[in-house]
Amino acid sequence: MAEVLLDRSDRVAVITVHDPERRNALTLDLSDRLADAVRTCESDTGVHAVVVTGTPPAFCAGADLTVLGEAREEGLRRVYAGFLAVANCSLPTVAAVGGAAVGAGLNLALACDVRLVGPRARFDPRFLQLGIHPGGGMTWMLQRLVGPQTATAMTLFGQVLDADAAVARGLAWQRVEGGHDELVAAAAELARPAADAPRDLVRTTKASMRATADLADHGRAVDVELAPQAASIGTPEFQAGLAAAKGRISGKG
Repeated sequence: MAEVLLDRSDRVAVITVHDPERRNALTLDLSDRLADAVRTCESDTGVHAVVVTGTPPAFCAGADLTVLGEAREEGLRRVYAGFLAVANCSLPTVAAVGGAAVGAGLNLALACDVRLVGPRARFDPRFLQLGIHPGGGMTWMLQRLVGPQTATAMTLFGQVLDADAAVARGLAWQRVEGGHDELVAAAAELARPAADAPRDLVRTTKASMRATADLADHGRAVDVELAPQAASIGTPEFQAGLAAAKGRISGKG
């Protein structure tokens, strides 16, 4: 049965697109369920970070071809809704990519803040090979991550990045050896510092990173960060951390 699984443990949620027989291809229903899962995580104060993955053997084979063939603008936007919910998520997100991420599946991987890859990971736009224009903001996301040359090689010249090439080109943070369980565990471990930090602080820091990403002026970045930093200084969590740090310093004396 095609579904989106949601497991929450120790402030990290794992969202799994689960339709292995169809290589986790996104139907309209699966995209809706994926968006719902992201919203559930955002509304759950016990979740501080999110891992997104797909049941092996694939990460996500893209949009279901039948749906894609019948889609017009409204249908395409529904296909986009799942990975756009991930892209717009206010919590930190990690993609655990253990197999092929194709088309809309590539978009789903790109939508996450960081990507970890297993040995069988592959990143394949494949839009032109299917005779369809890229969609869902893929060209924007890919160029921001890997630069225009690699993005062009992938999008226009059909180049596919495997796990090692993805890490080398900056598309993925790290290759993880082993199977799916090890990959998801590594993604959850990567998310651990965010999971252990105050939730509001994590969300405001991610928001500031988005706000400063395209700024050309250092002074404007200082202004963006100033108010949330000042607010964080007044929190009980910071005061407790400050007292603990002072205690460690005085103990060394």
